[in-house]
Amino acid sequence: MLFDPAVYGKAVAEILALDGNGSRLMPLAGGQCSSEAAKAVLGKVRAHELFPASRAAEAALSGLWLYFSCLDESHKVSQDVLTAEGTFWHGILHRQEPDPGNAGYWFRRLGTHPVFPRIAEEAATLGYGRSGHWDALAFVDYCEQARRDPGSEAERSAMRVQLIEWQVLFDYCASAA
Repeated sequence: MLFDPAVYGKAVAEILALDGNGSRLMPLAGGQCSSEAAKAVLGKVRAHELFPASRAAEAALSGLWLYFSCLDESHKVSQDVLTAEGTFWHGILHRQEPDPGNAGYWFRRLGTHPVFPRIAEEAATLGYGRSGHWDALAFVDYCEQARRDPGSEAERSAMRVQLIEWQVLFDYCASAA
């Protein structure tokens, strides 16, 4: 997947440039905020300032916090976004804590989402799952198994698929409806 941070505007591109330009492999479990500079910037902006014409500005902001592994900050935003996108970010957040039971709760609550087919298609190009079918609950289990084998190919694969999931959902939230 070609991910271009510039598509989301100069401010978002500058924030993503603080750690990997939207292509950072996020840890499968916990971690600290990866960029204090990003944390400082994100702490001062409002979602609609960063994403003025987006379909889901608050959800996109939650995703930005999550990209930088700022789990508490992402959680504060996602728990107040009472949409499918907020629920989706909430599930990813709990998967990364890791709290697989809580992640499962949020993904069961989500059910399905319009980005599932695209995530499945992109993940299949990496050898995960099958094109056209994304199973968020199965991915929780996959990540749980992979994180128990640090440095393994399974861990690297799960992190790459997780990045695709992040990029696709972020694009959906940050783009115009």
